[in-house]
Amino acid sequence: MSVSVLNPVRATAPRLRSVQPDEQARPSVYRLPPHVVSALQPELEVGTALVGYLVLVPEGVAPSLAVAPTPPIAETMETGGLAVDLELRTARLDGELLDLTYLEFELLAHLTAYPHRVHTRDRLVEAVWGYGHVGDGRTVDVHIARLRRKLGPAFRQQIVTVRRVGYKFVPGK
Repeated sequence: MSVSVLNPVRATAPRLRSVQPDEQARPSVYRLPPHVVSALQPELEVGTALVGYLVLVPEGVAPSLAVAPTPPIAETMETGGLAVDLELRTARLDGELLDLTYLEFELLAHLTAYPHRVHTRDRLVEAVWGYGHVGDGRTVDVHIARLRRKLGPAFRQQIVTVRRVGYKFVPGK
């Protein structure tokens, strides 16, 4: 199999060529035509650096710049007696409305959107509080404790602590 790559920066426009499996490849800087850059991210300013990826394409197949769509997250997530409605921004436990703060709801919605996935404390801070949040992992621990208290004894075990890592949501535990 050969790999299609852009030629390194040259005075001429970049073009594709095949690299043989035994050929030694060197890391290089590649320039993309302006129309390709603007199609990738139209909100970028001119001269902004982009991070690229090497895509392995079988010989005879035309490379595509299309990005695979991410599957949409359901507007309402239900597991057992717990229902989280993203559109109405409500959470119900056995049909009864939970009184959650903004951050508690965001935390619960994020965890239930990705069941069984382990989320590090840092990742939860980024996803729920945002990049600009100043704090530490204890902030997440405190909010998880409050959320578990509000979920009650029947549902608090669904938010599982992964020691020294973070948390995961296990439906119906």
